[in-house]
Amino acid sequence: MNSIMGAAMAGFPPIQQEGDMLVRLRDELTHLGVNAELRDNNSALMVHKREPGMPVWVFVGFGGAYYSWQSAEQRHPTADPEGAAKLLADYIAR
Repeated sequence: MNSIMGAAMAGFPPIQQEGDMLVRLRDELTHLGVNAELRDNNSALMVHKREPGMPVWVFVGFGGAYYSWQSAEQRHPTADPEGAAKLLADYIAR
């Protein structure tokens, strides 16, 4: 990796750490009875709605600080996966 890429990546959590954040969110969603599955080597979480419709895709963004969905219009701190799961459960219930 060249020095520019190294400097750019230094401020971001490793991909494995982002995957772990999504695993914790998936586990919290499962506790709430929400069907969610990890995709693409744990780089995204697909959250299924209870009613027929398009699933919601969740990513870790903003340098690992937030779970984000709806084109990053919706987000919640990754330090609070339980709170994020509750928000997502409410969001998909609409």
